[in-house]
Amino acid sequence: MNAGEDNGLPPLTIMLVAGEPSGDQLGAQLIGGLKAVSFKIGREIRVVGVGGDAMTSAGLDSIFPLDATSVMGIREVVPRIPEILRHVQQAVQFALKQRPDLVVLIDSPDFTHRIAKGLKRADRTLRTANYPPPQVWASRAYRARKMARYMDAVLAILPFEAKFFERFGIETHFVGFPIIERKAHMVGGAAFRERHAINPDAKLLAVLPGSRRNEVRFILPPFKGAVEALAREITNLVTVIPTIGHVGEAVQKGAADWPTPLHIVQGEDEKYSAFDAADVALAASGTVTSELALARTPMVVGYRTGWLTYALGRPLLSVKFITLINLVLGREAIPEFLQADCTPQKIAEAIRPYLNNSETRALQISAMDEALAALGESDESPSMRAARAVVDLASR
Repeated sequence: MNAGEDNGLPPLTIMLVAGEPSGDQLGAQLIGGLKAVSFKIGREIRVVGVGGDAMTSAGLDSIFPLDATSVMGIREVVPRIPEILRHVQQAVQFALKQRPDLVVLIDSPDFTHRIAKGLKRADRTLRTANYPPPQVWASRAYRARKMARYMDAVLAILPFEAKFFERFGIETHFVGFPIIERKAHMVGGAAFRERHAINPDAKLLAVLPGSRRNEVRFILPPFKGAVEALAREITNLVTVIPTIGHVGEAVQKGAADWPTPLHIVQGEDEKYSAFDAADVALAASGTVTSELALARTPMVVGYRTGWLTYALGRPLLSVKFITLINLVLGREAIPEFLQADCTPQKIAEAIRPYLNNSETRALQISAMDEALAALGESDESPSMRAARAVVDLASR
């Protein structure tokens, strides 16, 4: 990264490791922040590591693609464990050879934390930071104590996380919720409809069945059933499914014989424009729900996974909600349907008012604005605050 006026300090090497698309987006935003900080402080910052299309576009030369690590659920993970473990070792050996000033593990704790543990076993002097930390405050809080053994610092994105992790002796920097930075991209809805020949009067439903193959496998069928139920009474219903490369084939297959006119689109710009164009969204729980809130698109959230994964995980949850907006507000402003409740009938019934009732829509949009304000917007972006924290940690 080109710096401003050279201050004579040696370059900093930052290793970033993302394990799935949401982390790839955060990593790309962090790279942008590091470029800006590099220029401000007049010091070269070299970024290496693992990322996807977004981080590659931002300038990273990834040592391997994300496809093998972007998995979730016991049935999907187990067959790929050998490949995942090979990539863990590949990342560990790369770090040991490169000797970065800081290794930033981004999201995907089942993958990235294995790398952090491997690094600390091999060399305690290599410094590690987690961005963002896993939501251990929601499930199995004791894991934070274990994290303290292999994670030197965390970059927290939620206000209450700082106090939580500091209790376990982990240095914590609150940087803010980075998804907020994508608000400016949530535009272009009218042009999207025109580009795809969608009538301005049509009811447009955005369907988002997840960014992992296993999510698509379990979640798309009930979502499709809900669309089918709605289509029987809403004759001008049109559907758009924004997707990404590595799950595109699964989406195409699952969307065969779709009950409404359907547009499957790829790319970040198309996704954000689709959000702006949509009247309502049906989304799997995840980062996308926060993006929809930024677009002020009313939504219903559903999530379903394999029975064994759910049976093992559900008793460990200590929070009432799975959607961040609801967690921040402490109430169910966005309808959620989890596992057995994630049925076509229940989902369709929840979506219907957001297509037909302006007051219902306005109430949810107001709740979204309230939650986003609580997450904090300021003159300095979360990615800039994260970049400054990374540079501070790497410079010690």
